[in-house]
Amino acid sequence: MGHRPIATQGEGFSVMTTAPTGRRVAVISGVRTPFLKAGSAFRDVSPVALARHVAKELLYRTELRGDEVDEVIFGQVVPSVLAPNVAREVSLLPQFPLTVPAFSLNRACASAAQAITSGHDQIVLGHADAVLAGGVESLSQVPILHSRRFSDILIQASKARSLGARLGTFLKVRPRDLIPVSPAIAEPSTGKSMGQSAEKMSKENGIAREAQDRIALMSHQRAAAATADGRLTAEIAPWLAVREGGDVVTSDNGIRPDTSLDALAKLKPVFDRRYGSVTAGNSSPLTDGAAAVILMAEDKALALGYEPLAYVRSYAVSAVDPGWQLLMGPVFAVPKALDRAGIGWQIEIRHAAPKKSFPAGIVCNDLQLSGMATHPCAAHRLVRNRVFRQPVRMQRTARHLGIRADENEAARARGHAGTVCGCAHPAPGAAPHDRAAHDPPAESRRFTVS
Repeated sequence: MGHRPIATQGEGFSVMTTAPTGRRVAVISGVRTPFLKAGSAFRDVSPVALARHVAKELLYRTELRGDEVDEVIFGQVVPSVLAPNVAREVSLLPQFPLTVPAFSLNRACASAAQAITSGHDQIVLGHADAVLAGGVESLSQVPILHSRRFSDILIQASKARSLGARLGTFLKVRPRDLIPVSPAIAEPSTGKSMGQSAEKMSKENGIAREAQDRIALMSHQRAAAATADGRLTAEIAPWLAVREGGDVVTSDNGIRPDTSLDALAKLKPVFDRRYGSVTAGNSSPLTDGAAAVILMAEDKALALGYEPLAYVRSYAVSAVDPGWQLLMGPVFAVPKALDRAGIGWQIEIRHAAPKKSFPAGIVCNDLQLSGMATHPCAAHRLVRNRVFRQPVRMQRTARHLGIRADENEAARARGHAGTVCGCAHPAPGAAPHDRAAHDPPAESRRFTVS
């Protein structure tokens, strides 16, 4: 499919590698479900159902035949124990041939970004011409674990050879064994949640409460306006509730069009109740939803008559010490991606931190990046001193890359960029380990789109 093998010499043997073909990767289209607060209308909807819904809608809107898709890739942070490979369940839709390969992956909050870049790489290498990539999450259905002792008793009971032996095993159960292990949405190496990390960053960088509230207010106002004029609803695949008498869900339910600075200022801090500045009003909620895009080789897209929304020019991943400023990864990923794309600093840069949108983190990243844009040498020093000393280690990323790419013609002409901060999440109930051991660094994934 356009790639050529290259022989390279190892120690006493030759290795065949695959060289990139140089093909440009086009973003054809994207679609998403509404993003709904966890525990609301999607509480009984499985991640597989959400992912299949966007995949079917995407094929329908693009009029793309399923047999034109060479691979399906999905990212998911907390997979279901019943269907851990959600991408494979999507590929088994009747719209696809049963032979379409699929895989799921987890790169924390950058999982959807990784799905997209993995699809991009497959196309560049010539291993695929068209890839459906996306992300899905159902935080309403995070697995709740039993205690370790109760799990052991269940295993022993399953091995019992008689009813009496089974009952005798269950008699060992004590009330404390029935206490469930609550999920922990936190960085396992530090035990801190994203909100706590945002609080830490706001203090260390002197980010005022009012600055965070203003960004939150602007976000709600823009989202409300884009919903009212149809820009957001156009990218959403409406969801018909399965419950009898249920409504059709056509928009996100976390938008507060009637909020104000005064209302936000009245909210109490959540993560540091005495001295903090991060509140429920300037933090993003936990949500359920899915999004997907169609990626295609440029020649394939033109042959099928598609007009690409954009082309992926580069991407980069950087890591920071999670005990430092966890949400600052974009500061280090941006220079790498721009350098790989051959783009200078004097461009319009748009940031997105899908599912981790804390204004404290946004302000911190903006301050650093705007300084870099003015003084590129500062960027070089920052990257040299920080990134290369660190061990290299979203659902909404798919939306940000694929769906909003057609919104700003001027930005498309100059180059469009987006970032996502990804932080390691533990299995539900996992306890933080000793930080003296090797810490998995927090990551940031960065795109530049022409």
